[in-house]
Amino acid sequence: MQIIARFVRKAGKDLTCHQFCSGVTRAIARHYRKSRLPYLADHPEERLTASCIVYSRLRREIWMIGDCQCLVGGEYYDNPKPYEQELAEQRAAIILTSKEPKERFLVDDTARAAIIPHMLETMKHQNNGYSVVDGFPVDERHVRIITLDFQPWEIVLASDGYPFLEPTLEASEARLAQQKSEDPLNIGAFKATKAFMQGNNSFDDRAYIRFRV
Repeated sequence: MQIIARFVRKAGKDLTCHQFCSGVTRAIARHYRKSRLPYLADHPEERLTASCIVYSRLRREIWMIGDCQCLVGGEYYDNPKPYEQELAEQRAAIILTSKEPKERFLVDDTARAAIIPHMLETMKHQNNGYSVVDGFPVDERHVRIITLDFQPWEIVLASDGYPFLEPTLEASEARLAQQKSEDPLNIGAFKATKAFMQGNNSFDDRAYIRFRV
């Protein structure tokens, strides 16, 4: 995240999405030892990896690289990671069929541990089936670009840590709190590969920004 943030701060305002993807890839790659590159090519689970969502003011474009989400004039867009929902369904099935007390999974989520090997297997498709920023060429076929016209727009950009993206931060946080209260294991209408582990106020990292253009 810090490497990407530094790159964004120094990037030229006229970058295209392709130039952004190439530049941020080089920025990450510089932090790998050359001797590690063959190993990392075969082991994407060991790479420095992030999703990001960028608004280009000059080009009036939103670039979605990896699993992120946004609202544009109230219309919802996302760029989900493939297999994520399938894995979430598998985890939910393990919990729902378990004879263990459900509360135990908030302390020791063995259902998540059970799907970790499958998650690692899906990571072999990283930048070869879905896009992320990881120091290897971004699979731009799976970068979502939203182009805006020149009328005024209100935009919300967010990470996937918000299960329900709302037009304000307060409303998004309220929906998150409601999810924690009603289904802290995330195995109901909203399913995730993680739970609200005991002592945590969320199940994933979250970032939220709202602005008008």
